[in-house]
Amino acid sequence: MKFGVVIFPGSNCDSDMIHVLREVMQQEVVEIWHKETELKGFGTEDCIVLPGGFSYGDYLRCGAIASHSPIMKEVVNFANTGGFVLGVCNGFQILCESGLLPGVLLRNNNQKFICKNVWLKTATTNTAITRAIQPDTALKIPIAHAEGRFYADNETLQEILANDQVLFRYCDENGAINKDANPNGSLENIAGICNKNRNVFGMMPHPERASEQILGNTDGRILFESIVALATATA
Repeated sequence: MKFGVVIFPGSNCDSDMIHVLREVMQQEVVEIWHKETELKGFGTEDCIVLPGGFSYGDYLRCGAIASHSPIMKEVVNFANTGGFVLGVCNGFQILCESGLLPGVLLRNNNQKFICKNVWLKTATTNTAITRAIQPDTALKIPIAHAEGRFYADNETLQEILANDQVLFRYCDENGAINKDANPNGSLENIAGICNKNRNVFGMMPHPERASEQILGNTDGRILFESIVALATATA
């Protein structure tokens, strides 16, 4: 499987993502500068990744300017033809701003930047990145954001729920989903969603920061193992 990691001005998690995909997962990785206008050599069995960071300094709204970078037109076309796209943290914000995912990420309800480990519970195993996760397992994954509060109007939210588009919900270490486990005030404790076609994935927590034993946590690695295994099985 080949991964393309898009780098925007202000990306600061691109190196982490590239390291995990290339060195830990042993996959081919192509670094893509945001001003490029083509995605050469990528097929629908491959994955484009929008990493975390502060694209364009988070001016206007987080991800708003980056959503108009030249490469994003091709990312949208790639997604619309069935290619996998993963956005983490700022990448999730960019996916929402570009219309590839519904909803928006608003400022945390405590109005502060939050950087800590949280617990996630998988809401669906019917996607390429969650199919290998046991539904009752609580994953410990770090977050680092000031605008991670997922919001959608009621009609959109009900559609997301009805279509089984929620990937992850914030929970406690025992897997209980409750208000106390919600770090930012996200609706329905939502930490990640997918699109209707189930090939575009966005999440606020950083699985690439929890994929190596040297860091003391490998809970995030299963997401990458899941999508790689699917691509290998269908190749």
